Amino acid sequence: QVQLVESGGGSVQSGGSLRLTCVASGIIASRACMGWFRQATGKEREGVATRSDSGSTSYANSVKDRFTISQDNAKNALYLQMDGLKPEDTAMYYCAARLYPGCSVSVARDNFPYWGQGTQVTVSS
Repeated sequence: QVQLVESGGGSVQSGGSLRLTCVASGIIASRACMGWFRQATGKEREGVATRSDSGSTSYANSVKDRFTISQDNAKNALYLQMDGLKPEDTAMYYCAARLYPGCSVSVARDNFPYWGQGTQVTVSS
């Protein structure tokens, strides 16, 4: 049984930083496409960043140069370092995984079968 558990969300002021963590079980994160998605109130869930089994990364244009996705194979964990946070980054952030070919933020969320419960990020101006 695959489980993804996120943590690290919180409330910060604009310009601040947070690091989200996703701990995986039942799946080897380094052999999967792992990603971060977010959903703001009243909006569709969107891809933020992904990391493939080969280490390739992909970012949404809105977070490029501010967010960094990384992985710790020993801990089977995925991270999202978020710097320069803006109020528009406020959303519920979800960790997701898929085991099929293709790994980028352009892959539709419906093609990710495994999801965490989410962690809330709130950025105030």
